[in-house]
Amino acid sequence: MSSRPYIPGSAQNLPSLVPPRRSLRTELRIWWREIDRTLLFLVILLMALGSAAVAAASPASARRLSSSATQLPDLYFYWLHLRWQALGLVALIGASLLPQERARRFAILMGAAMIAALLLVPFIGQEVNGARRWLRLGIIFQPSEFLKPAFAIVLAWILSWRARDPNLPVIPITGVIMGLVAALLMAQPNFGDTILFAGVWFLMVLLSGLPVQRIAAMGGAGVALLTATYFLYDNARHRIDAFLGGGTAYDQVDLASRTLVAGGWTGSGLWLGLRKLSLPEAHTDYIFSVIGEEFGLLVCMLVILIYLAIVARVFIRLVGEDNLFTVLAAAGLTAQIGGQAFINILVNLQLFPSKGMTLPLISYGGSSTVAMCLTVGFLLAMTRRNPYLSREKFDWREALAGTGDVR
Repeated sequence: MSSRPYIPGSAQNLPSLVPPRRSLRTELRIWWREIDRTLLFLVILLMALGSAAVAAASPASARRLSSSATQLPDLYFYWLHLRWQALGLVALIGASLLPQERARRFAILMGAAMIAALLLVPFIGQEVNGARRWLRLGIIFQPSEFLKPAFAIVLAWILSWRARDPNLPVIPITGVIMGLVAALLMAQPNFGDTILFAGVWFLMVLLSGLPVQRIAAMGGAGVALLTATYFLYDNARHRIDAFLGGGTAYDQVDLASRTLVAGGWTGSGLWLGLRKLSLPEAHTDYIFSVIGEEFGLLVCMLVILIYLAIVARVFIRLVGEDNLFTVLAAAGLTAQIGGQAFINILVNLQLFPSKGMTLPLISYGGSSTVAMCLTVGFLLAMTRRNPYLSREKFDWREALAGTGDVR
């Protein structure tokens, strides 16, 4: 028994107001109850398909990159990919465990760090296939990949300020950030990611409550900017000209589309495809074509349906959301995943110029795999819900009342 005397009304007799610290097992139990398990299952399924696809594509890339001095084993990229996937799953779970406020702060810090890294790329970056996009700072990584999830969350944070103060110039602020990112990416050059970032920015601005007149003005400005890019930016002009009029880039995309349909509906079988042996970057940019040749068009359709299911699942999850920041952040992160998949698949179908962009959660890659898993982790953190609490539908008109943006 305590030796302290009992003093009526003393604070020492009151119970502690600090909640007891929960164990890791309790935290994981709460996490499992609150996350969107359907979304997590779809992502794991996509990663499993990615493992099989990289196993199919690895021999083609390993033989293509082997030399008389260095002979790579056929499954070289497959075993590396499994390691990156394991690291990516750790990043995914770690990010999804974060409370929303802590995830937002982490994304802001990561975004600032990746902007600083992009500033260093033109000076000390490593050049691969004519593009300087990688940094070696102890490890080799691609800053633009890790900027993607941070970019969506930072934009959502800034655009959500309007719910508190309608007079804040949030759209010009995000426009300046978008312009800085575009300039840094175009200097690499990385025109494909520039298009992706711009598309995500435009979507999030639309969702934040942009008036119709400004939508039309921004659409016209976008067309004018793309036209100017064609005439003033050599990399974009060469890729578009090659896509339309032939050349090496056209030959690659044409070969990819032919490889895609070579296996028919059911595919030629694992490691039985022949056209993939001529594909450049079979394990990254053109892995969708390898899936078509070895596993068939039916599996390609399944991959597309999974991406559509991920997008649909997130938006269904947001129907009852009452927080503008959460809606914008989740929409932006989903647009990053869906937009990148859309561009990559269009390239493989010979409907878009070659962009050097991986297929999310499927293609081989270090930075791309870990960064995309981090994107999914943030998405799970943003959409965590207590299943025992009812939520009211977000009232857009009430939130934006008085801004002049409701039409």
